[in-house]
Amino acid sequence: MESKPLNTPSFKMRTGSSNSYKRQELKFGAAPHDILADFLVNLNGKNREHLENVSEHAGTFKQSRLVESVFLICEVLRLEPFTAYQAIEILERFMINHIEEMFVAALPSGADGGKGDIYGSVLIKLSDKFMLLVFSCVQLASKLALHCRIVDNSTAVKFLQSLGYSYNKETLLESELNILKTLNFYINIPNPLTYVETLLEVLGYNDSDVPIKYLHKISQLVLQFVYLQRNPIYHNLLVATIENSAPSEVQRVKFLSVKEDSMLLAVSVIAVSAFILNYTTWDQVLKELSCITGINGESISDFSHIILKEIMGSGTPLKSL
Repeated sequence: MESKPLNTPSFKMRTGSSNSYKRQELKFGAAPHDILADFLVNLNGKNREHLENVSEHAGTFKQSRLVESVFLICEVLRLEPFTAYQAIEILERFMINHIEEMFVAALPSGADGGKGDIYGSVLIKLSDKFMLLVFSCVQLASKLALHCRIVDNSTAVKFLQSLGYSYNKETLLESELNILKTLNFYINIPNPLTYVETLLEVLGYNDSDVPIKYLHKISQLVLQFVYLQRNPIYHNLLVATIENSAPSEVQRVKFLSVKEDSMLLAVSVIAVSAFILNYTTWDQVLKELSCITGINGESISDFSHIILKEIMGSGTPLKSL
């Protein structure tokens, strides 16, 4: 396969071909160079755009219990991991926008007082239909997965009934439309798993000896772990970055752009997975990931170190890292 250089300073791909690893759900090594390069640049652009417009409430709806609930719903319905991560991204963006809209609508024109009471009232109203909204996000996400199962309304009604909720198909449809309208029908948001799998594709393209099939399996587990332990992992990263065990509110707000950086998360997840798989030297992995994304190798190493400590236990020495 003849390849062309990628003329973008942020990303680099070496010439050469990659091995194809046959998988039931995902096949690596099939994307042509031009398409892969364009997709990588596009992902980077969307990531930067998101970081430039990060909401102060970002991460509010990525709490461990909620994330675990979405993972379990998708597991019971035998949906792919893509659907779970996509549903979480859709839910996060929808809830932030929806609550703001409800708050503005409930606040009397020109009124300054009573905002706390109004906010509490808004949350009470949302609590009555929160499970419906969560499941609607899963439904919408399933429709974006090209080769995966789609959750139709009949399945949705039965599943929600099994949890003790009584909704009809019309209510489910209205819920989906509400989410779509609130997000201006933009729900095809790149999720962290998409970043991970794209970078793995590039790694395999650059070096056919990279065991992409096994690296992908481990990366899925590591990413899931990070999502379930999101708050403690990012808190430890913030503490390590500022060298202070008690971050101020200002520092936490500034750190939101790091917590929402999907590219940094993806390279760190892959770096941790490569460390676990131990298929090559650690320095080589960092160098390759840094070369592909333009992210400083030290930043990747620092984040990877935090994730590994959380996985292995804070008392476990990581001398080989």
